[in-house]
Amino acid sequence: MADTESEKLKRTAEEEKGREYEEGQEKVEKVEKDREKVEKKELEEEEKEEEKKLPGTYTDEKVQVPEGFEGDMFSLTYDIREGNPFPENPDAPKELHQLTIRALVVGSLLGSIVASSNIYLGLKTGFTFGAQLFGAIFGFAILRFISKVMPEWFGGGFFGPKENCTVQTAATAAGGMAGMFVSSIPAMYSLNLLGSGPEEDFWRLVSFTAVSAYYGLFFVIPLRRFYIIYQKLVFPTSSACALTIHSLHSGAVAHSVMKKKIWSLSISFLAAIVLRVCADYLPGILWDWHLFWWLYKAGWKGIIGAENWGWWIELTPAFFGVGFFSGLNAAASFFIGSVLSWAIIGPIISKTGIAPHYTVLSPEHPDWVSYSSMSLQSSLNPNGFDPIKSSSPRYWLLWPGVMLMLCSSFAEVIMNGPVLWLGLKRVILVLYYKLRRKEVPVFKNAIQDPAPPETQIPAWQWVPLLIVSIIFTCVVLTLQYDISVGLSLLAIFLGFLFSFIGAQSSGATDVNPVSICAKSSQLVFGSISSAQKMDEISAQRLNLIAGTVASSSASQSVDMIGDLKTGHLLGAYPKVQFYAQVIGSFFSIWISVALYILFDKAYPCFTTQFMPGYPNTQKCVFGAPSIASWRAVASAMTNERLPIPPSSGYTSIALGIIAAATVVFKYTYSPEKYRPFIPNFNAIGLGFVVPQTHYATVMFIGAIVAYFWKRAKPVSYDIYALSIATGFAAGEGMGGVLNAITQISGVSGSVYGSSVGCPYDSWCG
Repeated sequence: MADTESEKLKRTAEEEKGREYEEGQEKVEKVEKDREKVEKKELEEEEKEEEKKLPGTYTDEKVQVPEGFEGDMFSLTYDIREGNPFPENPDAPKELHQLTIRALVVGSLLGSIVASSNIYLGLKTGFTFGAQLFGAIFGFAILRFISKVMPEWFGGGFFGPKENCTVQTAATAAGGMAGMFVSSIPAMYSLNLLGSGPEEDFWRLVSFTAVSAYYGLFFVIPLRRFYIIYQKLVFPTSSACALTIHSLHSGAVAHSVMKKKIWSLSISFLAAIVLRVCADYLPGILWDWHLFWWLYKAGWKGIIGAENWGWWIELTPAFFGVGFFSGLNAAASFFIGSVLSWAIIGPIISKTGIAPHYTVLSPEHPDWVSYSSMSLQSSLNPNGFDPIKSSSPRYWLLWPGVMLMLCSSFAEVIMNGPVLWLGLKRVILVLYYKLRRKEVPVFKNAIQDPAPPETQIPAWQWVPLLIVSIIFTCVVLTLQYDISVGLSLLAIFLGFLFSFIGAQSSGATDVNPVSICAKSSQLVFGSISSAQKMDEISAQRLNLIAGTVASSSASQSVDMIGDLKTGHLLGAYPKVQFYAQVIGSFFSIWISVALYILFDKAYPCFTTQFMPGYPNTQKCVFGAPSIASWRAVASAMTNERLPIPPSSGYTSIALGIIAAATVVFKYTYSPEKYRPFIPNFNAIGLGFVVPQTHYATVMFIGAIVAYFWKRAKPVSYDIYALSIATGFAAGEGMGGVLNAITQISGVSGSVYGSSVGCPYDSWCG
């Protein structure tokens, strides 16, 4: 018995020693792990300090990606900045087919909806939005349904995240070419640089859209590893899209959240369509609230001035949603620009006679006028006037607005110059080693490329296509636009350079400086045309075509590299996304040209309002600020006499200096925590260029709602906000397409609508 007790005590002592040993080992391991964490943190801090020496890009803020997936711990713990692909669900079926007909068809259809919305929104204010989230969420809803109800031989079968990635890639490509049709193309028509109209120029537009769609896409393919593997650029929107797709295909709790996202997107999309179509027939009640007109009618006669300067409320869901996307700083800056130009500077220059011209909207009511006409005719001089000596307020305000946007954007690029130059040197290094067929040096903190060689895009596929696209571009520009091969090649080279800048900027900041790339190209070719003493028509055509080549290249390259980032995170094959982008871009050519012809036929005023002889009493529903901006730069760079009123020019220079100095101050002297409070002069300049103040107003309201919603209910905001905003933007654009069809058919609100609530009972749709 004693021996037994002794043995028990002995065993207990041994077990106690064993536990102490294990605990000691655990403590040692914990100390070792803590030491590794400290070393890793110190290394990260050193890298951050190095990055801080490069102005304009470093931020301690986390990447903004959709959160709020209740119970989805992955979305809360995964660090998107590490650049590694998402871990795959081992229990999920293996995706045998990533490139499918159903994915391409659904993606292209969703992209066409976004393209129509972008043409509508772009003609309104110059704003456009990407198709990634719209294509990802709606594509999931559609193909998830098809995969369950259809037989496998007719589009059914398993639908996974990689095929979902193909859907959003096709959607992005199909909706990606709308930008040129709200800016440079109509600007050329307004300057009489093309044919009599887009219908007559159909094949000319198709060929030019085709060349614009591909060279940027092909050029960026070899840089996939550089941006995604070596530099590990975040591409915030693309990463957000990847996170959304991953969550769509995750567990039951995430599915519950995704159902809420899908329903909110669907309801907001349909509601915006219905509102936009119905409002065309009852605009004074459902769309425009002319509050100051109602006060004027009630007896406050002096308030008519606010109505005449365009101050009323418009119930536009699209721009309410744009306020969610843009954030409070950009929306507030846009509103400040509108107040400065259309409530302070505009009335001053009109009252003092600096810009005295206005338009009486109805001869029966001489107190009802508009100061926002771009026409070179006015009620003071129906036969026309010289805008340099005596202009309309809108023409006068255009130049300070363009200068603000140019100086602000150029200053941003210059302040980011060290980072861009560092990236360019690395690109040159990678290309040099590849051309010499040497092993590329290992970049610090680079990750392992997870895509097997057989899933990547082989050189024999993209190199010949790049060469063909360059040759085709030269042929089209030479034969159709009388631009020499040398200048065509220079335009393509600048396009490639701006593709790099766009990809680098978008990857780091989520901002693709398409506009500044285009304007830079316009400045370069304006100098060339002046040196070669080209005639005005040829110089302006070269200026606008070259700008389009640059902006299209930057746009397409960023779309392609962004899609590759999304696919990288989801484990999709790069070559599948490349094929989807090529096919989606092919559809985009026809979709964009067709939509442009549709809108031009329904609302020709968005082009003709800038032309001499435009009826000064006719109201246009589209302010077309991008057209005005492109047209202004082309005219300024090619006219023998600078077409700017002297007082407007001096004001432009002063405001441009202030804008550039503010950007420099922001990056060199302002603490980062105060930067969100520094005005965005690019948005302020847009307020000068856009004559409709109600867009800035409702966008500002939307941004305020989003700000307080996010602070009060962050989880609810993360679930619903982006879906609702995307649905509003896409839905109103689609409603605008339906209104264009009714306008052409002769059954629109202008024919059968009511004028209740509109000034002087004149239909205000």
